[in-house]
Amino acid sequence: MARMHNKRKGISSSLIPFKRKSPDWSNENLQEINSLILKLAKKGLVPSQIGVYLRDCKGIPQVKTITGTKILRILKINGVAPELPEDLFFLIKKSINVRKHLERNKKDKDSKFRLILVESKIHRVIRYYKKKKQISPNWKYESLSGASVKK
Repeated sequence: MARMHNKRKGISSSLIPFKRKSPDWSNENLQEINSLILKLAKKGLVPSQIGVYLRDCKGIPQVKTITGTKILRILKINGVAPELPEDLFFLIKKSINVRKHLERNKKDKDSKFRLILVESKIHRVIRYYKKKKQISPNWKYESLSGASVKK
């Protein structure tokens, strides 16, 4: 699949592990994994960071193969899921950082162009999440102030 704002074709770097169960030396059970996920979420980690931690530190290749549910679903069941989807949150954060940069450097034409690209991505992602009903239909992103607003 081609990139959104680039002429080149992208290549995905993520691969599902060949073995779908946790290694023998990783003797974690279902209750321990769920409690660890909740503890990490309460610390402020987002679902992808929790997955990386479990993979690198605990030797769990995929949570879904062990627990039967994804990390985000475990968080939603226990009521600790983030309000905004992760990709939308980080796109908004990026646009705020670019806006701060543009306040200091007013003549930076490339950053102005990149801000336009980031905000168009934000609007596409918002349209997708409204269609999938993961955010409310009247949720709105205001690009002038760089803040998200619920109406």
